[in-house]
Amino acid sequence: MAVSINKYQKWVKNSLNGAGSIDWDTDTIKVALLSSSHTPSVSTHDFFDDVSADEVSGTGYTAGGATIGSIAVTESAGTATVDGNDVTWTQNGAGFTGARYAVVYKSTGTASTSPLVFLLDLDTNRTNTTGDLTIQWNAAGIFTAV
Repeated sequence: MAVSINKYQKWVKNSLNGAGSIDWDTDTIKVALLSSSHTPSVSTHDFFDDVSADEVSGTGYTAGGATIGSIAVTESAGTATVDGNDVTWTQNGAGFTGARYAVVYKSTGTASTSPLVFLLDLDTNRTNTTGDLTIQWNAAGIFTAV
């Protein structure tokens, strides 16, 4: 699946002042699916409550999205890599349709304090009604920081 990934700009600022700080090894990091009616704004959205009204719904999808399992942070020659398991929503005839975007965020349990990290544009509407929908991370990791 072709996907373009953009970081939420306020996450960078908030990370430096403590409001968006994430411990990738221990915090709950989720991926939530947003409908095609969502209007993305990586420059103004900063917490999950900015996007949660546009989440998809249907059998096999839980509000708030799915947790990325087995996240690990590694370092080699000054480059840190964050990686984790791919996320799959299993096929269900009564499932969701119209998933155009996905957001990666730290779940604090409260939408207004759960920082958005990345916006994934799925390039077309996706569904789990006729097959599984999988967000498959790059083999080199979810992201790197130099």
